[in-house]
Amino acid sequence: MTFNNTTINSISANSNDLYIELTTDDIDNRPIYITGNFNNWCTQESKYVLEQVGDTTYRYKFSVDFTFPETLQYKFTKGDWNAVEISEEEESTPNRSTNLKSGVQREHVVKWKREWSPYKPNFLPQVVLLSDEFTIPQLETTRKIWALLPHNYDNTTDKYPVIYLQDAQNLFHNNEDLGNWEIDKKLAVMAEHQVGNVIIIAVEHAGDNREQEYSANTTSLGKGKGREYLEFLVETLKPYVDNNFRTKTDVNHTGIGGSSMGALISLFGGLLHPTIFGRLLIFSPALLEDTSYGLLEEVQRETKIYLYVGGQEGEHRVGRTKQLENHLLENKFITGRQNFNLSFNANGEHNETYWSKEFPKAIEWLFF
Repeated sequence: MTFNNTTINSISANSNDLYIELTTDDIDNRPIYITGNFNNWCTQESKYVLEQVGDTTYRYKFSVDFTFPETLQYKFTKGDWNAVEISEEEESTPNRSTNLKSGVQREHVVKWKREWSPYKPNFLPQVVLLSDEFTIPQLETTRKIWALLPHNYDNTTDKYPVIYLQDAQNLFHNNEDLGNWEIDKKLAVMAEHQVGNVIIIAVEHAGDNREQEYSANTTSLGKGKGREYLEFLVETLKPYVDNNFRTKTDVNHTGIGGSSMGALISLFGGLLHPTIFGRLLIFSPALLEDTSYGLLEEVQRETKIYLYVGGQEGEHRVGRTKQLENHLLENKFITGRQNFNLSFNANGEHNETYWSKEFPKAIEWLFF
């Protein structure tokens, strides 16, 4: 690629604007973002993408009218905390800082973290088994349910957002045939960078009856039991969690999510109980041709929805996911596109590996 010779090196140190110059020899085709105390350490804001002005040189301009904190603190990432800058020894680097409000601040990144490795065991969440046989009165059955608490939960008095995730067997257990999302390791990396402090409630699926329990429609096994399952989450499990853990109980700090059929029931959970679940994590939803959107209310909601699909999951799944996007926006179930994020990975397949990669991005966008 050929670049214009008007690079950051030609910018006057007396400029009224503040230019951040970054050089790095660890080059790939992903954009570089700057994140810091000026944007609540959000790693995915498109307005904070650096401009590439040379083969190894990037820059970002803070305009003269930018409202600076007293000390500007920042780091560089490739879009999320799985791709943050690291040292030559692959250790976390301290926050960068400057008191400049104009001129040029020059920085250098040696390496970028890749694929959430390494993580530090001392940042792993506390894993608590609520019960081997947690009673589900609405379905006259029991289920194994787990809570993943922030690593420092016992050392704080903080309250935390909560998200209820389906298919616990495939979230963090290492002995599953299909693999797992490795959410414990993802949360550890996020915690090291002071983000991702959220309580995960992981509910195991019903095994052979999973499809029936995660559907509100008639299935090959008979009448769907999705409504009853959602009543359990709302009427039984959430009150238990709120009474036993330090949670933020309001709708803006309560989420539900899953993948495939788990995403389908989570979507219905948001539609049926919009005053309970205000944050929806919907990965590769198993949308049927007769999926009903009649549950959408004709009023604007503060609901935030992170919707993901992979390009290798089949044309029908990609097409129906994009149809869902249109329905949600047209029916004003959310306040606008700023409350909706459709993530598309052209190489993404329908499996835990790709959902694992998407998980931290979704958690950060939904809650932080």
